[in-house]
Formats: sequence, structure tokens, C-alpha cells
Amino acid sequence: MYTVLVVIHVLVAFAICGVVLLQAGKGADIGSAFGGAGTQAVFGSMGTPTLLTKITGIVAFVFVLTSFALTILGGSERGSVVRPAPPAGTTAPAPAAHPATPVK
Repeated sequence: MYTVLVVIHVLVAFAICGVVLLQAGKGADIGSAFGGAGTQAVFGSMGTPTLLTKITGIVAFVFVLTSFALTILGGSERGSVVRPAPPAGTTAPAPAAHPATPVK
């Protein structure tokens, strides 16, 4: 189950990258960034949503769902990465009484 969900998550991540890159950005021309003509469209109304916009929303929703599912499943399968503190009252091990003699 976990592996299948990871595969779906990776495929959805690639899909969302592709769909976003296919869309034309608002105010994509450099002139609109510096106050050129046509800047009214940058902050104006959205207009009608296109098919790519709807697909982006759906794919993003699936990505969020798989992220939550992987978080829940991953948390129950894995242990903590934090090492537990040693119990109070214990000390570090004593060094060896006689150091090893070097081999000649």
C-alpha cells in the first residue's frame, strides 16, 4: 500500500509540474512588469477558468491527499530519528585501565 501510494505521489508530482508549465502566465510579457500598456489584466478579473486551470486544481488536490496519506502511513511505520536520552544517574563508561601497546 505504501509503495503504491509513493508511486502515485511521484507521478502526480510530475503531472502537476507539466500542467503548470503548459499554462500561459498572466502578464507574461516583460512590459507589463514595468508599467507597460495592458497592466490592467495583471490584477484584473480571472475570467473563465480554462481546462488546464481545472486540471491543475484537481491534480493539486490529489497531490495534497497523497501527501497527507503518506504522512499518516509513514509515521506509523517508522520509528523516531531522535535518540533517547540516557537514564538519569548513569555515567559514561570508564576508560580502559591499560592502553593497548603499539605493535612494532
